[in-house]
Amino acid sequence: MAIDDVPGPSAQELLSLPRLAPLVPMLYVAWTDGELTPEEIRALGAAARAQPWLDLRSSAVLARWLDPLNPPTSRALAQLREHIRTTSERLEQSGQQSLAELGTQLAEVLGGKNALPASMPELARTLAPLETALGVSGVEAVRALVSPATPPPLSRAAPAPASFDVDKLRPILERTYPDVRARVRQWLAHPAFRYVDERDTSAYREQVFSWLKQLADRGLGKIAYPDDLSKVDLGAFIAAFETLASFDLSLVVKVGVNFGLFGGSIYFLGTERHHRQVLPKVASLELPGCFAMSELAHGSNVRDVETVAIYDDITGEFVVHTPSEGARKEWIGNAAQHARLATVFAQLEVKGERHGVHALLVPLRDEQGRLLHGVRVEDCGVKMGLNGVDNGRLWFDRVRVPRENLLDRFAQVSPQGEYTSSIPSASRRFFTMLGTLVAGRVSVACGGLSATKSGLAIAISYGDERRQFGPAGAPEARLLDYQTHQLRLLRPLATTYALDFALKYLVKRYVGRTEQDAMEVEALAAGLKAYSTWHTTRTLQVAREACGGQGYLVANRLPSLKADTDVFTTFEGDNTVLMQLVAKSLLTGYRQQFEDDRVFTVMKFIVERASGALTDRNPFQVRRTGSEHLRDGDFQVRALRFRESDLLASAAARLRKRLGTGVDSFQAFIQVQDHLQALAHAHVERVVLEQFLAGVEQVEDPAVKAVLGKLCDLYGLGCLVEASGWFLENDHIESGKAKAIRKEVTRLCAELRPDAVALVRAFDIPDSALAAPIGLGRPSP
Repeated sequence: MAIDDVPGPSAQELLSLPRLAPLVPMLYVAWTDGELTPEEIRALGAAARAQPWLDLRSSAVLARWLDPLNPPTSRALAQLREHIRTTSERLEQSGQQSLAELGTQLAEVLGGKNALPASMPELARTLAPLETALGVSGVEAVRALVSPATPPPLSRAAPAPASFDVDKLRPILERTYPDVRARVRQWLAHPAFRYVDERDTSAYREQVFSWLKQLADRGLGKIAYPDDLSKVDLGAFIAAFETLASFDLSLVVKVGVNFGLFGGSIYFLGTERHHRQVLPKVASLELPGCFAMSELAHGSNVRDVETVAIYDDITGEFVVHTPSEGARKEWIGNAAQHARLATVFAQLEVKGERHGVHALLVPLRDEQGRLLHGVRVEDCGVKMGLNGVDNGRLWFDRVRVPRENLLDRFAQVSPQGEYTSSIPSASRRFFTMLGTLVAGRVSVACGGLSATKSGLAIAISYGDERRQFGPAGAPEARLLDYQTHQLRLLRPLATTYALDFALKYLVKRYVGRTEQDAMEVEALAAGLKAYSTWHTTRTLQVAREACGGQGYLVANRLPSLKADTDVFTTFEGDNTVLMQLVAKSLLTGYRQQFEDDRVFTVMKFIVERASGALTDRNPFQVRRTGSEHLRDGDFQVRALRFRESDLLASAAARLRKRLGTGVDSFQAFIQVQDHLQALAHAHVERVVLEQFLAGVEQVEDPAVKAVLGKLCDLYGLGCLVEASGWFLENDHIESGKAKAIRKEVTRLCAELRPDAVALVRAFDIPDSALAAPIGLGRPSP
């Protein structure tokens, strides 16, 4: 016997009794809500049957309808639902506030007021708590019951206009090298630059190399290395790289390897002879190259690479050799197929004496692409992403190269085998040579941020179009109207804007660096590269989830963005290692400095300076929770400075304690690594917020300044939310204020929601670069 055939209370009998008519909506909800227990249903029935206006028959029928052991059939409930719907169509209004009120009006429609029991108002008051016990909103339950069978069509009306003019924000985001950015966008607009199927690795690699050649023919290489090298402006090349990163990221990495790392090594480490003979061919892609630094057994530890370059003063050549399997060059972009020349980092040996790591130009292939004698190459194979890049492994079996192939800007070897250098310190010479990595880190940070912008443009625009759930009888709500969706996307959007300002500051510092501030700029580049690419990885995952199944489609680009940028956190320096570099810089030195007795004087100064910040507390400030105070940039910066200073002081104290007890400086550093990571993170966040605040201050348009100000507050307060545990532990922010900050973050997201789509449109990412066939990444209609 089917469930619907089991005898149950009759809908016809219930609907035939005028005295039960006011209870019909509540009875329907009681059985269809699915949350009431048998005890609650019995209690509802007992309360209703206790009313004096019920006659004997009505009470008996009501008892059958509220018997947990014999529930109504689905057919009977469907009849009640249809009765409520059709009868409600005769109501003049639908402003009922409760199920009891709706039942009263439905009974009036059917039988007039004379058919109602005189004590009906008393019944409504009596049943009010039971209606609450149903666990539904009376207004929403009524709306669900009286809504038409067919929901109203979705409104395609345009959302409220943004609070600012997008065309006035774009120049602020592109205030550096706007002409270069415009040229790159013009190149990408060409039909040749369209996404291709990435599954055929061989074809994909050839397509990427073809794109690279077309860009070189259009003048991309000349942006990096113009004919007049006195006019080199690497900031322009970084801007081009950043703009290209809105398109295929395998192409972007090929550009970075060939023009950035390979060409940059020649530019920074070579002399005028190398510049004249090699750089024009690099710029035109006549001579594709690669940057062979990392080794299998040593990773980020470049100082201890094993590859050797031994000078033979009889032939005037260097002999480049891979002495062990662990010394093979690993993950070398361009090496597997296209590079003809490599910048190889090796231990330089002259007359039996080692002089540390130096760079040499080592030919790999002839003009026909055939490997040269002594060179062995192996393809790294299919990767998680970036499969348009031909990463390879390199071995050298006593490969001979001319003495002139030594990139000898900082160290020279004479034909007779005399080694000389203008930098007497081997350590300082090593770090000067590693300066070539700084440009790569700056570029990766900027390129990663471009990918982040693409992901947010897709997810936010989709969230503004896609509808899901909503109140009964009304159109489904846009995803971006949900508080959770705002928090998950607009907070990363605020960080992205903050990093845009911070990275432009970094590029300016890098281009204008001097010998005196070179190490400071290197630490800044390390910190921002790590912070930016971690942000990229987190944000693209959030963006993918925010687009649901559509975000999983390769055609909508998010999978490729995620896969291609994941490695950004480890190449050009593992992020965790880079953050250690930042911490070391903040502690005024590297490991060698900790071995100096003077470190105690340095540490004492750091502790005293940082400890002074601990007294900068104002109880009134601690307890203030109003929006005006929380949205005060000075308050936010002071809080982040306090955290950084406290972490710096305590880290210095921990190191000093270990050094004072005879612990080796390297071991002492290892023992406080978690502390140093927190210090570096706090430092970078403070720098980013300061640069965002400084950038907003310079904006002249009031509307643009206002929206950027809200983004800045969202970033600053978001940092405090993430660090709330630390602030609470250190009694700098009380629990009430921590709650107020969290609420302010939510409030800011709601205020920014109407501007969200306009804020990602301001990134000016071409539709063709977003490649969104279902409308993702495009403004709402």
